[in-house]
Amino acid sequence: MNKIRKGDDVIVITGRDKGKRGTVSLRASDSHLLIEGINLVKKHAKPNPMKGTTGGIIEKAMPIHQSNVAIFNATSGKADRVGIKLQADGKRVRVYKSSGEEIKVA
Repeated sequence: MNKIRKGDDVIVITGRDKGKRGTVSLRASDSHLLIEGINLVKKHAKPNPMKGTTGGIIEKAMPIHQSNVAIFNATSGKADRVGIKLQADGKRVRVYKSSGEEIKVA
């Protein structure tokens, strides 16, 4: 079970974008996440008239390692760790380590 999933609100805890918040838009691999507005790079693109694309400098979001982000706890306003709790019916749910409350996916 992945502790950080698509749609989670996360905060960057280390690196160039430290302190920025964003939403996970894609799990690029087992260990990398694509987050909206985080880890932006400038890519120089050539024009392609066959595809109808114009050239220029494009800003593109690149994947970031999941160890560099933490889930954002809205109630405390801080980054938090994720734990797994087993319910009585055998279902596994993600919870915040600090408070123990269940993580709701928006």
